[in-house]
Amino acid sequence: MKKVIEVADLCCKKCAERVERKLLLLDGVYGAKANFRRNIVFVESELSDEALAACVTDAGFTVKEVRPRKGIFG
Repeated sequence: MKKVIEVADLCCKKCAERVERKLLLLDGVYGAKANFRRNIVFVESELSDEALAACVTDAGFTVKEVRPRKGIFG
């Protein structure tokens, strides 16, 4: 399932890369792409919202919301 994670404090490209790497280390995450300008992370995963939020929090960031990704491209 494709999801969007809203993060409160992605400040630069290095922060975005850190979140991506941390998420990709989890079993059950197939893709992760962070956009630090919009403070969001796009994730393709079979894990629960709570597990994804815990991973991002463990990386040192504050999670605002985890929601399903909607749009014409999934």
